[in-house]
Amino acid sequence: MTYESDSIDKKRQRYDKWSRYTVTAFGGLVLITLVVLISHLLTQSLPLALLPKIQLEKTYGLPDKHPIVANGDIFSGQPMIVKNGPCRLALMNVDNRETFLSLHNFTRPCDHELAAISLMGENALVDISSSGQVRIVFARGLTYGSRIQGASRSNQQEQSDRRLAATSPSSVSFSLPVQVWQNRKRWHVELSSRWAVAKVVTDEAVFVRWVNRKDPTLRIDKQFEDAQDVVLLPGAEMMIVEQNNELTLMSLNGPPQPLGDVGDSGMSIPLSKRVFALEKDRTFLLIEGETNSESSVSRWVLQRDERGLTFKKTYSIALGKQVRVLDVGEHASGNVLILLTNQSSLLFVNRVSGEIVSQQSIAHQVSHITWFGDRIFGYDNNQLYIWRADHLSGITTWRSLFSPLHYEGYSESDTVWQTTSASDFTEAKFSLTPLLIGSIKASLLALILAIPLAIGAAIYTAFFAKSRLRHIIKPAVEMLEAVPSVLIGFIAAIWLSPKAEQFLFSFAFFLMVVPFVLVGIALVQREVAGYLPSKIRHGAELGFAIVGVFVLGFVSVEWAPFWLESLFGLNGYEILAAESDSPIGKTTIVVAIALGVAISPSIYSLAEDAISGVPDELKFASFALGATRLQTLMYVVLKVAFPGVVAAIMLGFGRAFGETMIVLMVTGNTPISSWGLIEGLRALTANLAIELPEADVSSAHYQILFLTAAILFAFTFIVNTVAELVRKRMRLKG
Repeated sequence: MTYESDSIDKKRQRYDKWSRYTVTAFGGLVLITLVVLISHLLTQSLPLALLPKIQLEKTYGLPDKHPIVANGDIFSGQPMIVKNGPCRLALMNVDNRETFLSLHNFTRPCDHELAAISLMGENALVDISSSGQVRIVFARGLTYGSRIQGASRSNQQEQSDRRLAATSPSSVSFSLPVQVWQNRKRWHVELSSRWAVAKVVTDEAVFVRWVNRKDPTLRIDKQFEDAQDVVLLPGAEMMIVEQNNELTLMSLNGPPQPLGDVGDSGMSIPLSKRVFALEKDRTFLLIEGETNSESSVSRWVLQRDERGLTFKKTYSIALGKQVRVLDVGEHASGNVLILLTNQSSLLFVNRVSGEIVSQQSIAHQVSHITWFGDRIFGYDNNQLYIWRADHLSGITTWRSLFSPLHYEGYSESDTVWQTTSASDFTEAKFSLTPLLIGSIKASLLALILAIPLAIGAAIYTAFFAKSRLRHIIKPAVEMLEAVPSVLIGFIAAIWLSPKAEQFLFSFAFFLMVVPFVLVGIALVQREVAGYLPSKIRHGAELGFAIVGVFVLGFVSVEWAPFWLESLFGLNGYEILAAESDSPIGKTTIVVAIALGVAISPSIYSLAEDAISGVPDELKFASFALGATRLQTLMYVVLKVAFPGVVAAIMLGFGRAFGETMIVLMVTGNTPISSWGLIEGLRALTANLAIELPEADVSSAHYQILFLTAAILFAFTFIVNTVAELVRKRMRLKG
């Protein structure tokens, strides 16, 4: 027997040992998974904290000292334009040996004027004859079919060239008044997607001609007497006119508008050298202050007010003494601006918030900069320098994520989440405030709806109901916890949202009246139950409550709107609809109903276990001292079970905050910074599900989405941890 007992004990010890190893291994895997998850979230969002920087990648010197007129993305086959003689412009690119070769020579008579301009990264050549005939030709169409010597071209490259040529913008031709052109002192041409604009400065006036690119017969002429200079903003269909040392905004169709406080407008530097219009001309930077004193650069954005379209100053950046901006570069897909200064430095600026995030010194003085992808091209005369820009997502600041900012087209500062646009050179709006408000608002309202329902049901089944009834109700409610949230979201989206437009006011009336109805039922149910048979007398209170709720629901739907309209002449639906810009079926209340139903079983289950776990000895001692059941519940049971109830509520809040499918399917997914209950919303979780699959990897958008995931994880982790700590501390005090 002893031998067999020892054998059994050893066998049990082996089983215990291997069981302990297995459990420890799986527990370790869970911890490793958690560490990997947190590490991945942090590593993907960490680039947002890195400062942008540049590194010199290439340096080119053009042959024969040809000065550069306009730059192009030579790595993508877009040629640069250089002056190749007194009457000729050349399109040049590099071959496989990184040697500059000519692709096309644009030669004109020497009495013509030649220049180069750029629109949305596309270079174009401007040719004006001695009689004022203007012709604008895009470089991409001229270079199609040209071959770089020493570079083999595949069929795929040939097809790409053919497609590019087919999509190349057509040339633009129009004429200028001969007398004005012959008396010119200087001239300038600008392009937009709709207009071609030519400015001619003479001794008497500044003449501006606007020509519609689609209909060249549509022309608008403007002439400004005694004007020092005019800056063209064809994308906004406006001009900035400097007259008598004052700046005026001139629209094609509207009255002139003074630009307001522009600081020192009487600078010695010409206006065209102080105004830097960004692509699309919806924003421009204005240099203020003399170079030998404190100078600054201010941002002006296009907006609409009671006067129509105008520009408004949003912020100003102090540059310091003897600092002058030579050129401005704009990133096509990020909110990054670079300011080239006369101090041989580049300032990386968040174009929306106006914060200087980084300052980089460059070893070579350049006069012009352009931005193609993640490369910055700088040139001066015949030298071309190419820097690679890294950590551009570091332009994102806490202010740009959480503070109200003034965006293009907005009349005032606001918090906006809008990451998608139809074209490049559009401000990305990465404010997380609407998403946080949406998540918190939906979670809190769902909690407000779920707490009375779940805690009330837990108190009834754990304290008042008979054990046989409790064993029926508790498993039935807990089974609801196994219902997938996507199914609840589907039912809410298909059935509840359409019904909400008809019954939302009735539901609001129901929520306000139901506490009074339940209190009234509680007061009379004992007397009524006395007339019932003894077999159904116990538990009859549940039936009374259910019947009362159904009767109140019927009254709320059928009669309450009619009563309100008859007594006060008000329509409940119109009142609610007038307070919201969102569809009634996509409001926070509808989301909260579905979300409250989803989290109620979890809160109920934990709270019911906490209440039913109160020792019977405490209850009997309370009864022995003469306390009623209600007094025992309030002063004994709930006090002992309070830590567990609080933990249940906080865990329910954490689940509501992290819920994805319900808020994704039921809401209109409109990021609105409003705490209104009848407004739409977008939650953090829904935003991740919508945008993460389509975000460009390693882009600022992608990294900000991972930052929101880290915020979501941190919030739910903190809520759950606090719930557990509160539960333990209150239990120790109890």
